[in-house]
Amino acid sequence: MAFLNEEFSVDTLPKGTSNFEPLPEGWYNATITGAEVKETKAGDGKYIACKYTVTGPSHQGRVVFGNLNIKNASTKAEEIGRQQLGEIMRAIGLGKVSDTDQLIGGNLGIKLSVKTGEYAGNEIKGYRALTNPAQGVIFKASTPVAAPAKAAPPWAKK
Repeated sequence: MAFLNEEFSVDTLPKGTSNFEPLPEGWYNATITGAEVKETKAGDGKYIACKYTVTGPSHQGRVVFGNLNIKNASTKAEEIGRQQLGEIMRAIGLGKVSDTDQLIGGNLGIKLSVKTGEYAGNEIKGYRALTNPAQGVIFKASTPVAAPAKAAPPWAKK
């Protein structure tokens, strides 16, 4: 047992305003606010656990997490993770990385999808550079933007 050295009353504690519903699918501006190397559960690989904080155009302050396999027993998983790391590096303007701290503070666009099922949440499906992170969702002209395949979902309409 661990004593708290003080007594807490539910009446005096602040109420939470956290919303853990997945964000709607689409592109968001984000800043990498955390990145660290972790071992896989099986202990036979390593991945970079990244934390992205959304900066716009909506849902500012929400956090999204993503993992990048950099060493994995599955060569395909490792290939995908290393490709994603390359996309992130290109998006934030890094030619080389030797420490995860070099990723922190990088501004980029992230494309989110919504995964359903037992572990519902967001999944990062793409990365792209911002031409001017201070101006919102303006991306490099060289980055192709696919036309929407279907009408926007109801939550995306204004």
